[in-house]
Amino acid sequence: MENFSLIIVAIIIGYALQKFKIFSHETPIILNQYIIYISLPAIILLQVPKLTISIDIIIPAIIAWVVMILTAIVVLVFSKYLNWSKEVTGSLLLVAVLSNSSIAGIPLISMYIGEKAIPYVIIYDQLGTFIALATYGTLITALYTDNKKTTPRIIVRKVLTFPPFLSLIIAFCFLGVDFPPLLTSILKDFSVTLIPVALVAVGLQLKLKLPKSDLQPLSIALLIKLIIGPIIAYIFAVILGWQHTLASDVSILEAGMSPMITAGAIAAMVGLAPRLSTAIVGYGIVVSFLTTYVISRIL
Repeated sequence: MENFSLIIVAIIIGYALQKFKIFSHETPIILNQYIIYISLPAIILLQVPKLTISIDIIIPAIIAWVVMILTAIVVLVFSKYLNWSKEVTGSLLLVAVLSNSSIAGIPLISMYIGEKAIPYVIIYDQLGTFIALATYGTLITALYTDNKKTTPRIIVRKVLTFPPFLSLIIAFCFLGVDFPPLLTSILKDFSVTLIPVALVAVGLQLKLKLPKSDLQPLSIALLIKLIIGPIIAYIFAVILGWQHTLASDVSILEAGMSPMITAGAIAAMVGLAPRLSTAIVGYGIVVSFLTTYVISRIL
């Protein structure tokens, strides 16, 4: 209950700061940069070395990619059947496929499962969602906005220079290693800032205005992201005999997280139905509190 209260209060604070225009428009960007460059690397370096080498390490990454590939196909099927425009299709290929796997995933899954789940959250996020954002996300923006500037070299450079990804590589080099108490204390102090800062940033970016013309694609996007995604994850885990493990439970919850805020920002920035993209992210965050809770109870 304490963690849930923190989530609600922090988002309300961020939303109030946005509505009363207390902070500048650049504040969410600055807070997200703080998360990417400081608190998320700290939590990665603190938690990932606790993993033991087993098949469980790769389960979240595998499930993440299976879910993203299949939900992208579902989006394309809906697009063809409902004759969506290129902009709407491109928007949903980003926001209905990519999960808010760290900013929302870490606090929510910590609340549902506990701190022991965090290493698997990080694997799902960094080896799944993040690499997909840098590769698949870049490809979608290029294909649906006629951007000719994207090259494989640019994509690889983005992946290899992303601070959390670099932190993950370093953390893998220290599997099973206990850091000195001073270093552990410093990492803990920075890592605990992730959840409140991330949630205030979510509130600062939350947009809830919904034009009627966007109701159909928005509803379908939330159906795909919050319901179909975790169902795919569960079915895949059952097929491979991974169900009822910590790694698979985390992966199923991650598959049902709200749409990635960064994906929505990218879609809006490149002109892929900006109003719709922002609304899907905003409503997705709110609705995901209910859907992820239901999923956690089922698991």
